[in-house]
Amino acid sequence: MSSRLCALGLVLILSACGGDSPPSDLENACAIVAQRPQYLRAMKKAEKKWGVPVAVQMATIHQESKFDSDARTPHEYFLGVIPMGRQSSAFGYAQALDGTWDDYKATVGRRGAKRDNINDATDFMGWYMNTTAAKNGISKSDARNQYLAYHEGHAGYARGNHYKKSWLLGVADSVAARAVVYDHQLRACRRI
Repeated sequence: MSSRLCALGLVLILSACGGDSPPSDLENACAIVAQRPQYLRAMKKAEKKWGVPVAVQMATIHQESKFDSDARTPHEYFLGVIPMGRQSSAFGYAQALDGTWDDYKATVGRRGAKRDNINDATDFMGWYMNTTAAKNGISKSDARNQYLAYHEGHAGYARGNHYKKSWLLGVADSVAARAVVYDHQLRACRRI
């Protein structure tokens, strides 16, 4: 009997370490925040602090991680079979790269911030998009261009790297459209 209790305890501990699973209906902002009210609280806090609208944050997180706290980039393989590591160090809700995350923590003084924590991820996103507004002159409510700068980095956006990537321009258009839909949905269910 004690071995069963130990096994059950181990399963509970491991499941607690796994983070939140994504919400079940990612197409409906009201369903997302009804299932995960902590997401809306975190995004409203980031909006108040950094000025980035909730819908812009939600659309960007949807694109980057589909609200998966443990999201990572795919593995790369040599000769199609030998694992060589991941495509990048991007991780968590916001898919922040190691170096950018370290810059964020140092700049805002949040040494203990974690990329798989929705509060930290939305604060990071607000900080990054606020910096984008200052460096690149992009409105914080401009989901399309904020996403392009988020993906390409501030310098890459300034150089116009995104214009060479038609696939990325399409993704940015989708992020912008989703931000509009999420905004309308949140207003309809009176969440913002």
